[in-house]
Order: sequence, then structure tokens, then C-alpha cells
Amino acid sequence: IAFDVNLGCSGYVYGLSIIGSLLQNLIGGKALLLVGDVSTKTISIQDKSTAPLFSDAGTATALEFSLNHEIYFNLQTDGKEFDDIIIADGGYRNRVSEKSFELKEYEGGILRSDLSMKLDGLKIFNFALREIAPNINLLLNEREIEKSLIDYFVFHQANLLMLESVRKKMQLEPEKVPYSLYNFGNTSCASIPLTLVTNLREQLRSQKLNLLLSGFGVGLSWGSAYLETEKIVCPELIEL
Repeated sequence: IAFDVNLGCSGYVYGLSIIGSLLQNLIGGKALLLVGDVSTKTISIQDKSTAPLFSDAGTATALEFSLNHEIYFNLQTDGKEFDDIIIADGGYRNRVSEKSFELKEYEGGILRSDLSMKLDGLKIFNFALREIAPNINLLLNEREIEKSLIDYFVFHQANLLMLESVRKKMQLEPEKVPYSLYNFGNTSCASIPLTLVTNLREQLRSQKLNLLLSGFGVGLSWGSAYLETEKIVCPELIEL
């Protein structure tokens, strides 16, 4: 079977949950999770609220069913703030028209059309501070997993201020929270696996790790995953 799932920055965690559910019914089954986004195609270069933040990336994760490893999820969605991250035109609700291409100035340094991504940074920041820590803590508490047993917490690479605020709120040691955004910025749904490949490659190749993954964004949607890895194949990054 093969199918697409439309989702943004929480897409990797949601994708793992979908594949995990399918593989529970396919003993010996294998799956390929492909996530990626070409965010720069949907961003106005005249919009200072989005243009400096995003870059493009794609990842491939191979998975297979195992009785010896655990993976747990806590997934949440709230549609009330759907327009905090949105491309207004181009779908069935708002078809493309001549007006869709018109540049509008919202404030100094923010010019975009309705075919470009709109991002309300302050609302997303508040959303992240409000929801991420409780989501992760609930997952760990429900599964009776001690936070101290997690080797690394790998977050969607939104921006440094947001991630540092969440890290400090959760009282996590800096060495347990790797960041790839210094080199790649926000790569949407690919940011979590990109961080794994670039920041934790040698550890993933050589050690058994307990990981907590957290994705959040468009929808609004957010979710966390606890999983165990043991000496997995982790190729080097390919840059184009």
C-alpha cells in the first residue's frame, strides 16, 4: 500500500504513528516513511516573518515490525487556530484567482500574496509554550517512563527562542536537546529526522537509545513519540 498524508511540522511523528499502527497487523512487515517539504516555494521573499526561517529538506526512514522494541504516541489537534499557519488560497475552499497573486503589505517588512504562507509567530510561540510540555509529560506519565531515562529529546526545529523556552520549562539538560536549526533553519516535517541524521548519527549507529520526538505546527497539530533504537543504519546527509 502507498498513500499521502497532508501535514506540516508534526508530520514525522504522525507518520510514525500511522506506520506503527499498520505494522502491528503485519508481522515481519516493512515500511518506508518519506517526509519533506519545499517550503521556500510557498514563502514570499518580501515577508520578514517567514523568509529567514525556512529551508527545504526531505528524509526517508525505513521501519520494520519488532517484538523487542517499544514505541508510544500522544497526538493532539485543535482547529480553532487553523489560520495561525496557513496558505489562504489554492485549495477547494479558496480557488486561485487574479486577486490571489496580488501582493499585500501587512506591516513594515511583511509583503505577501494569498498564495504565500502566513505565519503568526507570536501565536505559534504561545501555542508551543502552552501545549508541548504537557503533551510530552502526559505520554511519559501514562507509560510510566522516567524523564531521566530519555537519552535525547528531539524537537521540531521551529526557532531557537521557542525551543530553548520549552527546554527550560521542562528542565532538560542542554546536552539532551540537539539542534540542527543552526545549519538548516526550519525544514518543516523533515526537521526531526534531519536532526537525528546530522546531530546524533554516531550515537544512533553505535548505541541503544531512548528517544522522545516532538512535532508541532500547522493545523494546529502536535504530538510526541517515545521509541527505542539500537545500532540502526543512519546514512550521512546528502546536500544538493
